[in-house]
Amino acid sequence: MKNSRLIIFASLVLAGILIVQFNQIPNLDKQLEQARADLKQAKANQVKSQTIVSSPKSQQNQVSNSTKNVTLFVDKFSNQPTSTYPDALKGLASQKVINELTQTFAPSVTFSDKAYYDVPLVGLKNAWGSNLEYLVIAKSDTQSVAYTITYDTDEKQVTDMSRLTLKGAFDNEK
Repeated sequence: MKNSRLIIFASLVLAGILIVQFNQIPNLDKQLEQARADLKQAKANQVKSQTIVSSPKSQQNQVSNSTKNVTLFVDKFSNQPTSTYPDALKGLASQKVINELTQTFAPSVTFSDKAYYDVPLVGLKNAWGSNLEYLVIAKSDTQSVAYTITYDTDEKQVTDMSRLTLKGAFDNEK
């Protein structure tokens, strides 16, 4: 009698363990899929890194084209009225950046019909990866304005920017 109770108790414990294990299968499947996705992303990043390292000429061309696009972007938004930004900057910048320019940057900078902004300096801060970072100076006869700009080489557009304050050599003291 005592042995049969012990066998029944052991059977119930084993059945409980099996039920718990079967309930964990969906979680394990999710973890497996996440691990596969992470592995796929890591392999893609490795291939991209190997491509950059193995073909610096390709990266140099990409940086050169990106610099031209950033220069064009700054030239366009500096020398046009804010009302034309949605059309003029489409394809050069993300919608977020266009909205920020329209609402934030443009009113803080004196853009007039008579002022023309040159872009004498486009400095590359970070040349590796898919997000290139630039320091850009736009200069007119009356003022100079500096921006930090993030350019996404995958999307081929400006994805982030902020205005900097200038002190010293770039101030126009007249």
